Amino acid sequence: MTDQPSNLVTQLETLRQEAQTAIAAADCLERLEELRVAYLGKKGQLSAIMRQMGQLSAEERPQFGSIANTVKEAVQANLDDRRTKLQAARLQAKLESETIDVTMPGVFRPLGHAHPLNSTTDRIIDIFVGLGYTVATGPEIESDYYNFEALNFLPDHPARDMQDTLYLPDGNLLRTHTSNGQIHYMEDNEPPVRIVVPGRCYRRDTVDATHAAVFHQIEFFAVDEGITFTDLKGTIQIFLQEMFGDVPIRFRASYFPFTEPSAEVDVQWKGRWLEVMGCGAIDPNVLKAVGYDPEVYTGFAAGMGVERLAMVLHQIDDIRRFYSSDLRFLRQF
Repeated sequence: MTDQPSNLVTQLETLRQEAQTAIAAADCLERLEELRVAYLGKKGQLSAIMRQMGQLSAEERPQFGSIANTVKEAVQANLDDRRTKLQAARLQAKLESETIDVTMPGVFRPLGHAHPLNSTTDRIIDIFVGLGYTVATGPEIESDYYNFEALNFLPDHPARDMQDTLYLPDGNLLRTHTSNGQIHYMEDNEPPVRIVVPGRCYRRDTVDATHAAVFHQIEFFAVDEGITFTDLKGTIQIFLQEMFGDVPIRFRASYFPFTEPSAEVDVQWKGRWLEVMGCGAIDPNVLKAVGYDPEVYTGFAAGMGVERLAMVLHQIDDIRRFYSSDLRFLRQF
């Protein structure tokens, strides 16, 4: 090479060394970006040297270009390595500044709490899960078959009347109970089954202190070989003891289309008998509807209103208080 190429190569080597030193000393990403622009930018030092290639002969340019690319790659590698380290340092500093010391005393803020209907539902489900039951759900928009027919409701049963059931334009309806969950679950599962079904229900009730058009129920049922009404009574007794303590319980004969025999269950609470649920042995027609052989399998089912139990537990005098969103009421729980 002539003196001119040698001089340019010396400039490239000097640039490489200066860049390496400056990049290693960069203490932040912003400074590193300034160095990148200064050395490798369109108006940077490397570009200024490269513009002098016009002074070289055609034979000297390829060799000089190769050296220039090597220097550029070396500077870029230094930039990338330093950027990685600075980013890691910044992240570590941020993590350290945001670290929560879990040994420090907590700062109390009123973040709210469960609605009394939700807490009552959770309490009921916890009891049945402890007894080996599985939680299942059913659709709120239902067909007549699953809400009535498969549950042994006759075509002229009063519950199918418009004064009780909310029908939809497409012929479906809003379920009147969570018992539809029985049919859906048993169609898809073979015995033995032990299921609890919570959910929202709908009826055309006139809203007053003890009735609501939208309310919540919890259904529980079990099917297996050899299940008797005695098993149902024992299950209900354990459940009510967990809910209310050691209180007197009585069973009264009743009627439900999907159970036979059927009963209402009362507890003696604050000196009064209060009805808390309906129950019974699952009717053989219901077992046939889901493909179970009633000669082999028997079962029981029971259902309760969550609002009713919450009103009893918390001594609430009007069901409408649950839905009023009045913080003065809700903050008591």
